[in-house]
Amino acid sequence: MKKIIAAQLFAIALATLIAGCAAGPDFVAPAAPTAQRYTAQVLDGEAAQPEHTQKLAAGQDVPARWWTSFGSESLNALVDSALAANPDLQAAQAALLAARENATAQQGLWWPDATLHLAPTRQRVAGTLSSPLASGANLFSLHTAQLNVGYSPDVFGGVRRQLEAAGAEVDVARYQGDAARLTLEANVVLAAINEAALRAQLDVTRELADLAQRQLEATRAMQRAGQVGPADVAAQETALAQAQAGVPPLEKQVAQQRNLLAVLGGRMPADGTGAAGVEFNGLELAETLPVSVPARLVEHRPDIRAAEAQLHAASAQVGVAKAARLPNIALTATLGGTALNAGTLFKSGTGFWSIGADLVQPLFKGGALLHQQRAAEAAYTEASFQYRSVVLTAFQNVADALHAVDADARALRSADAAEQAAHRSLGIAQRQWQLGTLAYPAVLLAQQSWQQASVALIAARAARYADTVALFQALGGGWTDSAPVPAPAIVAARP
Repeated sequence: MKKIIAAQLFAIALATLIAGCAAGPDFVAPAAPTAQRYTAQVLDGEAAQPEHTQKLAAGQDVPARWWTSFGSESLNALVDSALAANPDLQAAQAALLAARENATAQQGLWWPDATLHLAPTRQRVAGTLSSPLASGANLFSLHTAQLNVGYSPDVFGGVRRQLEAAGAEVDVARYQGDAARLTLEANVVLAAINEAALRAQLDVTRELADLAQRQLEATRAMQRAGQVGPADVAAQETALAQAQAGVPPLEKQVAQQRNLLAVLGGRMPADGTGAAGVEFNGLELAETLPVSVPARLVEHRPDIRAAEAQLHAASAQVGVAKAARLPNIALTATLGGTALNAGTLFKSGTGFWSIGADLVQPLFKGGALLHQQRAAEAAYTEASFQYRSVVLTAFQNVADALHAVDADARALRSADAAEQAAHRSLGIAQRQWQLGTLAYPAVLLAQQSWQQASVALIAARAARYADTVALFQALGGGWTDSAPVPAPAIVAARP
């Protein structure tokens, strides 16, 4: 009775040891930043626009489909199309699937290994040796069936740490996929805005070249009338050449943005459809720019969560390295049978079995295990600094975007004022020409100035749209870990 109780107590103690002992540190997520604001200076909570005032809403989160705030159905369709067909997202989903399968494969370490061996042999014993058979026959067949079972209890938690690291790697792949999705959304929106803005600038620049051509013709007519000299004609020829020189660079940039949109959407550049009808004048600025509190930024940035998961995996690998230096227990069992005929293999008298245990304690491996542990600890330190760097960069992204919103809003007001002044000047010049008090080349010059101001205004408006995209992206683009977005279907690659 005492032996039974002692055995039960030993079993309970062993189970407790196996369940509760795990080498290495238990991972603790880094504390949230304590910063109270993103910028050193307190910025104005409003970014006044020529049409309306854009307000910064502190403490609010970015909506999930933030790009819909630009009010363009064509832009929405572009983003949705890219999310469904972008190969980078499909690659990220495949990487996540691989990480999950690897983690599932690691689960097999919990279970015993079982192998079945079937070994039919035909052999002849040399005549100078004694036959192993009672009949004395030197030529015979031997059939063996054997089941081997092995199990290594996870006494010091090395397996648990391996599974923990594998689970963290799954999180890394998932968060990196979410970060790739956010980057794709921002890149598509920026490319569409840039393409639309460049088209608008190209239209105005072509009009400028046409004006310069008409002004040159008027100047040549005045030269024939003796009103101006050759220097005036040469100056206007220079102005025409300069205006025409501005067209090809814009055409090149429009083509490049269309190629980029095609590739982001998973298509060849030759298959691209441009910006799919995104019109620059049809875009709207969001009236409210949500700005989440600094302490919550780490919750809304998938790249930060990926860095945290990498830190978690590195922490678990320290435990794996420590467990490798501790004793390991292996339990083995064998059950089988051997017979001269396959039909009698499992009959009485043919069976055999064995059971045993193996305790292995590493004593000397040239310091390899110690240095592997130190390498794992150094990798954890590296991951901790990388996490810190990612967090700092995230805060910099938000601060830069907020400063850009403030500065470019003021620049847009100035560009709008310049465009309105140039437009008024053109109106005055046209009225004076109609009254006969101003020469026509002066009217063309005023119109040229107005169109140049229009190009600058388009660029200023595009900068404000880009600032909004940058801020939404810096704040995490509405991403939350509790509601992961669906991934696109994986299309198997073929050779």
